Amino acid sequence: MNLSEFLSNNKKTILLDGAMGTQLAEAGLEMGGQTSVTHPDAVLAIHQQYVECGVDLLITNTLTINRVFIESHNVGVDVREVNLAGARLAKTAVRNGQYVLGDIGPTGKLLKPYGNLPEEDAYGAFKEQATILAEGGVDGFIIETMFDLQEALCALRACKEAADLPVIASIAFNTSKNGGRTIMGNSAQDCAQALTEAGACAVGANCGSLDPFQMAEIVSKMGEVSSLPVVAQPNAGKPRLVENRTVFDMSPSDFAAGVYQCLQAGARLIGGCCGTSPAHIRAIADLLGK
Repeated sequence: MNLSEFLSNNKKTILLDGAMGTQLAEAGLEMGGQTSVTHPDAVLAIHQQYVECGVDLLITNTLTINRVFIESHNVGVDVREVNLAGARLAKTAVRNGQYVLGDIGPTGKLLKPYGNLPEEDAYGAFKEQATILAEGGVDGFIIETMFDLQEALCALRACKEAADLPVIASIAFNTSKNGGRTIMGNSAQDCAQALTEAGACAVGANCGSLDPFQMAEIVSKMGEVSSLPVVAQPNAGKPRLVENRTVFDMSPSDFAAGVYQCLQAGARLIGGCCGTSPAHIRAIADLLGK
């Protein structure tokens, strides 16, 4: 069964994994896709811990590993090498019945007219990354942590033209007020509607400045305008700055209670973002009886 069939035929709640970056940071390593090349064993170990939680979908360690981000942030890795490494590690970790999503995140630059990045340059970077991830054997894509609907739509178009694979699209919201808004002012319903019309197989929310309970409000709003499955991948609470360090300190049990609210609001795919650990995902798995 391929991922499209799994998503179409599976009426149960689908479990995604949790954070990679903050888990690497806890291990004293650099956050980012480059660790798939510099410390592959550490990345594989984190993937394996999530696999043992019984996740259905495992996400590659390739967020923001597109050419625009790599070059503008001096990441110092080869686009092809690092994306193939990310795909290989995730594919190595999964077991039968589990699928790998190629992770595609923002370029780190604002598209014109708000910034200097031409949309065609962003499109080229996303298509290049998606093509490499597809070559690496991913089962589908997840576009996530997008603050700008325009950029998310650009990435979605690139993924769909790079490979005939399902694409999940997830947006990062800054507030749950006023219908839910990104920092660019996009509403939850506008995002859900536009991404649905553009051909996503599921839409939802991740990361941002919300706790899991607030994300439930976003899920509800999205479900009102889209017939697609809705994704919720909240952080382990709201980010807090402690001694110049961003901290997410919601316990696994409180996190699971918030995720339960997302389920009640209509989410069908659930997982975790920044600050979540295998313990947080295991708490959700227990909630689902996995």
